[in-house]
This record gives sequence, C-alpha cells and structure tokens, in this order.
Amino acid sequence: MFARSIRLTPVRILIAFAVLALVALAVSAAAPNIAPAEGNAPKPTVGQVAPTFALVDQNGKKHQLSDYKGKWVVVYFYPKDQTPGCTTQACNFTENVFAYRKANAQILGISEDDEASHKEFEKALSGAASDKLNATSKAAIAKMSEEAKKDIAEHGLPFPLLADASHDVAKKYGVLSEIKTPNGSMFIASRDTFLVDPSGKVAKHYDVTPDKLEGHSAEVLADIAALSGKKS
Repeated sequence: MFARSIRLTPVRILIAFAVLALVALAVSAAAPNIAPAEGNAPKPTVGQVAPTFALVDQNGKKHQLSDYKGKWVVVYFYPKDQTPGCTTQACNFTENVFAYRKANAQILGISEDDEASHKEFEKALSGAASDKLNATSKAAIAKMSEEAKKDIAEHGLPFPLLADASHDVAKKYGVLSEIKTPNGSMFIASRDTFLVDPSGKVAKHYDVTPDKLEGHSAEVLADIAALSGKKS
C-alpha cells in the first residue's frame, strides 16, 4: 500500500513558513544575545603601548602593569571563573608556569568576577570539591599534575587572577561583552590574550577561539622565545 502524497497548496506552504518562523523566534528568545559592550575602546594593536591598569588579585593584593616593566607580560582575559574553557586555560598556564618564569614572563589573568570568586576558583583548581564545576571543568583539573594541584593547595595559584568588577580594564582593552537575557544583562570579558613586551608595548594579540584553547599556553611561550631572539 502506497502512502498518499501531500499536496503543497499555497495555504500549506504559508502555514509551514509560519511554523518555521515561530521556531526560529523561540530559539532566538532562548539563546542569550552576546555583543560588544558600549564604551569599548579599540583593541590594542601590535606596537601600541599597552593600556595601564591597577587591579587586586584573589588575595586582595594590588597589581599594576607597570610593576612588571622589564618582563614579558601575558595579559589574558577570560569570561568566567570555574567554567570549562577558563578552567582549561588556568590549568595549562599553571603547568607551564616554570617555563614562563625561565622566559622572564609574568602571567596575569583578568575577568569580570570579584576577588572572592577568584579565590573560590583558585581553591577549585587545587582539586577541592566545588559545586560550580561541571564535568568538563573537573576533567581539565584532573589532567593537571598532582604536584601542581598540591602546590596550589599549599601556596595558591602561581599567578594572579585580577578582579575587573568595574569593567574599566576590559573596556580599555576592547574586550568587554554584554550578555542580554530575559532576566537582564551581565558583562563578561571575551577570551583575548595580549602579550606585552618588556618595554610595555603590545607584541602580539590572540583571539582565543575554542579550538585554540588547549595549545594556547604553549603558543604564547613559543612566541616569547621567538620574539626574545629578535630583540637580543
């Protein structure tokens, strides 16, 4: 027995388009609307003096970019503490921290979270239980060496996580994003890294897309080595 074919009349075509439009509208309403925030400056370009800042870390200690003049500085912006991509980045930078020190480089992580949130993130990176970590974040921490996790538990994260709760620094670097949802707006930094040379100028900018997360720390290290060779 053959199935009866459906005749596509103009009315049925209109109904089909209406249904598709409603589905698209529903998906659009459910998905957050992410856009660059108002007030962003243009992102610093290679050769430009890196915008200055003074922010406190997870322990309440103030850090200024000028504190690290004479060093390479990795200024990496990330969206949110304890989320999968941000946990992966923190773990990878931690594993490579001794190589960065050998290269005369300082790592500075910056997000729009406050210092209390950063402190919780630091604790979670030591392997401590946290109800904010999902399975992907936990897996990233599990891949980190036991020695690194022990060092974090005993001495803290080997680099500062700076709190940009006022959003001023993210705006200076042109990386502040606004997420609009039915419940209001929230602000996060986009995943951008700026490598600042020992004279305080931007040497390289990285747009850290998801496919680049795992190799990002190693990529920056390699670029520091290459650029240091050119400057020597």
